[in-house]
Amino acid sequence: MRISRRFNGPPTSGNGGWSAGAFAIAAGARVGGPALEVTLRVPPPLETELTYADGSVHHGETLVATVTEAAGEISYVAPVDLPTAESAAADYPGFTSHPFPTCYVCGTERPDGLRVFPGPLPDGRTAAPWTVPAEVDLPVVWAALDCPGGWTALRNGRTYVLGRIAVTTSALPEPGSACVVVGEATAFSGRKAMVLSTIYAPGGERLATARATWIAPT
Repeated sequence: MRISRRFNGPPTSGNGGWSAGAFAIAAGARVGGPALEVTLRVPPPLETELTYADGSVHHGETLVATVTEAAGEISYVAPVDLPTAESAAADYPGFTSHPFPTCYVCGTERPDGLRVFPGPLPDGRTAAPWTVPAEVDLPVVWAALDCPGGWTALRNGRTYVLGRIAVTTSALPEPGSACVVVGEATAFSGRKAMVLSTIYAPGGERLATARATWIAPT
């Protein structure tokens, strides 16, 4: 297993959502299957051979991540329509200040990325339109769920990175479709931010949802 440089989050490590999705697939994740939870132990290395066995991902002797079944139900974020998401995205904070502008998911300097730009809603949630790429698969879905939740934490002025994410997926979005991704912060505790995110199809169907913990490095 190898994380291509294309799927970076911070410049020197994998996007947390995409990497976690790849690790979950190694553990048996599938569309319509049980929700799995991935805990990142170190930043996922790029262009490096990784191995999976017995719920653990390793780079040599280094434990990179663990994968388990998700405990409990994963709550979803209430939907908004596409015009509302487009209006929110126009005020995406990353347009003026971005900790990782080359991020595969939400980076403003990634014309080849997912271009998910979650902007603020009046109630504190985030929303973004998402044009689904032709090569959509489970890691791409996990990636699209990652940053919209994270930006609900980033809005408090601290920088966070993904520490843990659990995802349930009922269906993959259609390539080329205009979906909406919404995020919501549910709690803050010390260096931790607990967030949710959900992807909705153009017709309003809920496709996938995530529960994540983000960690402020300092």
